[in-house]
Amino acid sequence: MSIERVREYLKQFNKENDIKELDESTATVELAASALGTEEARIAKSLSFYNGDSAMVIVVAGDAKIDNRKFKDYFGFKARMLNPEDTVKFTGHPIGGVCPFALPDDVKVYLDESMKRFETMFPACGSGNSAIELTLKELEEISGSSTWIDVCKNW
Repeated sequence: MSIERVREYLKQFNKENDIKELDESTATVELAASALGTEEARIAKSLSFYNGDSAMVIVVAGDAKIDNRKFKDYFGFKARMLNPEDTVKFTGHPIGGVCPFALPDDVKVYLDESMKRFETMFPACGSGNSAIELTLKELEEISGSSTWIDVCKNW
């Protein structure tokens, strides 16, 4: 199960016991915010996109949307989100549980500037009913992020 891989991965950071497994779904920003008792903007959405023969994950604030022009200007190609089958194939996580942890080595992680207005964020942990609260510094370290980027709008 994906959440167990994430739990194992988080052991190296002594964070495996910080995962919150909830009775209700956290598969969407709205559901996660409600279940966690926080504002939607503090939910860290892990969006997965095609990146040549692999994939990339861009973690953005819950109220942000990908700006196609900014994305293309930064990466040099059009944003195409992974379909549900490819999401599991490339990231190892199901839709609703995609997170920037325990990913295959060829999947790059980027953190979007939209999250920088908060001290902590809540990314998923590999299932549609899990999350963890992390500081931005922890999120950067634990995700192994390549860099902070600015590819969102409407936040």
